[in-house]
Amino acid sequence: MDRLVMRTGGWFALALAAFAAMLGAVDSGFAVHMGIVCAVGLLLAILTMRGADYAGLARGMLKMPADQGKYDDDPVRWGVIATVFWGLAGFLVGLVIAFQLAFPALNLGLEYTSFGRMRPLHTSAVIFAFGGNALIATSFYVVQRTCRARLAFPSMARFVFWGYQLFIVLAATGYLMGITEGKEYAEPEWYVDLWLTVVWVWYLLVFGGTILKRSEPHIYVANWFYLAFIITIAMLHIVNNLSMPVSLLGSKSYSAFAGVQDALTQWWYGHNAVGFFLTAGFLAMMYYFVPKQAERPVYSYRLSIIHFWSLIFLYIWAGPHHLHYTALPDWAQTLGMVFSVMLWMPSWGGMINGLMTLNGAWDKIRTDPIIRMMVMALAFYGMSTFEGPLMSIKAVNSLSHYTDWTIGHVHSGALGWNGMITFACLYYMTPRLWGRERLYSLRLVNWHFWLATLGIVLYASSMWVAGIMQGLMWREYGADGYLVYAFSEVVTAMFPMYLIRGAGGLLYLAGAIIMAWNIGKTIAGSKLREEKPMHDAAFDPAADKPLLAAQPV
Repeated sequence: MDRLVMRTGGWFALALAAFAAMLGAVDSGFAVHMGIVCAVGLLLAILTMRGADYAGLARGMLKMPADQGKYDDDPVRWGVIATVFWGLAGFLVGLVIAFQLAFPALNLGLEYTSFGRMRPLHTSAVIFAFGGNALIATSFYVVQRTCRARLAFPSMARFVFWGYQLFIVLAATGYLMGITEGKEYAEPEWYVDLWLTVVWVWYLLVFGGTILKRSEPHIYVANWFYLAFIITIAMLHIVNNLSMPVSLLGSKSYSAFAGVQDALTQWWYGHNAVGFFLTAGFLAMMYYFVPKQAERPVYSYRLSIIHFWSLIFLYIWAGPHHLHYTALPDWAQTLGMVFSVMLWMPSWGGMINGLMTLNGAWDKIRTDPIIRMMVMALAFYGMSTFEGPLMSIKAVNSLSHYTDWTIGHVHSGALGWNGMITFACLYYMTPRLWGRERLYSLRLVNWHFWLATLGIVLYASSMWVAGIMQGLMWREYGADGYLVYAFSEVVTAMFPMYLIRGAGGLLYLAGAIIMAWNIGKTIAGSKLREEKPMHDAAFDPAADKPLLAAQPV
C-alpha cells in the first residue's frame, strides 16, 4: 500500500511540476511540451491510484501471451508494434515531402506543413522512431536468448520503452512547432536531449546488466555490436548536444561550440549516428537473425570479430568527409577521406560473412521471402558501403556534394539495408513472440519484398541520375566564363526525377502497409491463409517439352 501511495504521489508531483513549468514558460513551444508531460503524469497517477495493471491492460489489448515463459518479452512485443506504427508514420511523411519538392503547393502555405519542418520530422521518425524502436526491441530479444537470461531490471526495461516513446513525441511535436537546434539528426532542444540521456543510460544498464547475469559463458558477437552502438551513441549524443539554454523555462538554447568547430563536432556526430545507429546496431540484427532464419551458423566467426574491431576503430574518424571544400582544415578533410576509403574493406567483409552464412542453403532464397529480404538488405549494405567511400574521395565529392546523389546514397542504405533487415526481423519475431504457428501469410511477405525492392530501385536510381545531372549542370561554364544554366533551369530539370522518386516512395509505403496488415493479422491470431508452399513446382517429365520455337522443323 505504501508503495502504491509513493508511486501515485510521484506521478502527481511530476504532473504538478510540469504544470508549473507550463504556466511559467517563456515560449509557446515549451508550454505545449510541458502540457504533454503534465498530461502523461496525470494519466499515470490516475491509473496507479486505481490500481490498474499496466502490463495486464497492454497484454489484453495486444493479445500478448499471459505466460511470460523463460524470457521477459513484453517490452519486445511493444517494440514490434511501435516499430510498425512509427515506420508507417515516417514513410508517409517522407512521401509527402518527396512530392512537395515536385509540387510546392503541397506545403499548403502553413508553417507546420512546410518542407523545412516536415523534413526533420521524416528523418527523425524513420531513424529514431522506426529504427530506434527496432534496435531496442531486437536487442532485448537477442540478449536474452544469447545469454540465456531474463532482462535485468525488468521495470527499467519498461521505462526505457515508454520513456523512448515520450522522447519521440516531444521531438516530433517540437519540429512541427519550429523548436529545433538546427543540427541535422540532432534537432531536439536541450530538455528533450536531457530526457533522452536519462532513457539511454537506463537502456545501457538493462542491456549490460543482462549480459552480466548471463548463464551462457560466451558473449555472442551480436551483443558486441549492440553494446558498441549503445555506448558510442551515448558519447556522441552527450558531446554534440552540449548547449546553454537561454532560460530554464524556455525551449531555446545555444551550442557550446561555434564556427568550424561546431560543424566538425556536428558531423563527427552525424556520420557516426549513421555508423553506429544505422550500421553497428543493424549489423547486430544481421548476425543473429540471418543465421536463425537460414538455420546455419555464421559463416566465419573469426571474420565477424575482425569486422567488429575494424568498424569500431575506423568509423569514428570518417566524419570530416561531410565537410569537403569548406572552412575545415584540409588535413582534417583528407583524414576523413582516408578513413572512409579504408572502411570499404571491413564493411564488405561483413556483407560477405552474412551472404556466405547461406552457404548450403541458397535454395531458401527461392522458397523463403524472409531470407530473400535479408539477402537484399545485405546487397544494399554492400552497395551503400562501396558508394560511401567512393563519394568521400575529393575528386568525386566535387561533383556529388550538395546534390541529390547524396540523397540517393542515403536512401539506398536506409531503405535497402536498414528497412529490409528490420522488416525481416519483424517477420521472424512476430509469430514467435505471440506463440503463433507462422505468419498469417508468406505470400504477403513476398508482395512486400517486391514492392519495397522496386520502390528502392526507382527512388535510388532517380536520385543518382538527378544528382549527377545537377553536379554537371552547376559546373557547366560557357566560352564567356559565365555559368550556362541558371538555378531555375537546374530545378526544372529535376522535376521528372522527383516524380519517379515519389513513385518509388509510394511503392515502399504500400509494401509497409501490407506488412502492417500481415503482422496485425498474425498478432490477432486470425486463421492462417491457405497457401501453397513457396517452392518450385514438382517436376513432371510428361510436361518437359521444348518450346515451340526450339522444336526442329
